[in-house]
Amino acid sequence: MSRVLDDLLELLKLEPIEENLFRGQSQDLGFRQLFGGQVLGQALSAASQTVEPARHVHSLHGYFLRPGDAGLPVVYTVDRVRDGGSFTTRRVVAIQKGQPIFTMMASFQGDEPGFEHQVKMPEVPPPESLPSDIELLRRKAHLIPEQVRDKFLGDKPIEIHPVTVVDPFDPQVCEPLKSVWFRANGLMPEDPQVHRYMLAYASDFNLITTVLQPHGANYLNRDVQMASLDHALWFHANLRMNDWLLYAMDSPWAGNARGLARGHVFTREGRLVASVAQEGLVRKRQGTR
Repeated sequence: MSRVLDDLLELLKLEPIEENLFRGQSQDLGFRQLFGGQVLGQALSAASQTVEPARHVHSLHGYFLRPGDAGLPVVYTVDRVRDGGSFTTRRVVAIQKGQPIFTMMASFQGDEPGFEHQVKMPEVPPPESLPSDIELLRRKAHLIPEQVRDKFLGDKPIEIHPVTVVDPFDPQVCEPLKSVWFRANGLMPEDPQVHRYMLAYASDFNLITTVLQPHGANYLNRDVQMASLDHALWFHANLRMNDWLLYAMDSPWAGNARGLARGHVFTREGRLVASVAQEGLVRKRQGTR
């Protein structure tokens, strides 16, 4: 297991501090604000620890209420809303400085037979034939501010190989379609719940920036303000974050300073294991150089 992956797994494990109450440390990715994927993964970890192991999360819906502080821990309260015959429901609130910064509903279900169908995975090059996002950034390391260069170019717990390459320093107008391969950068525990909340963490990477592609803009532009507003994630089948997964994303709409992005997550063999949707604040600041 790589050190950075080990650190992330420890981050997602959480510290139980009372019944239905957990504390998680925070991760500094080089931005002042807390990474939304960390809160998603930790909130799902907190909810999962209050549910019997035979039931796995099949959906979550979260709202980002306030910007989180990457320099402070987060406290998670879990409300055991319902334990039914087939489904279990949990409500989670993430708190910093005495105020909620994120709230989530999650639903859990055991395995059952049923009708099955899925969309087809896009035809894309294999991950081994593509450079990683870190390799691409290192080619333009001189353009990254020195104070955050190590954060951007260091080892990451999630290895990402973009299929669609978007240059953050010279964005071009293109279709709002993007795909990346990703996997955990090292060995993972066998617990399937850990793989699910690791996917929740990873699902926040790359998604909302798809909204900017038709406009030739990027998250590094000083005149662009971006923030996640909500996040929905549906789990369709067992998955392993050790294995390569394809994240196929698109943005069907943007307007009124908001943008919508969607994603499908496939195994290398083409099995659909998760679907994602996110709306974000995408605001163009006026008069910013």
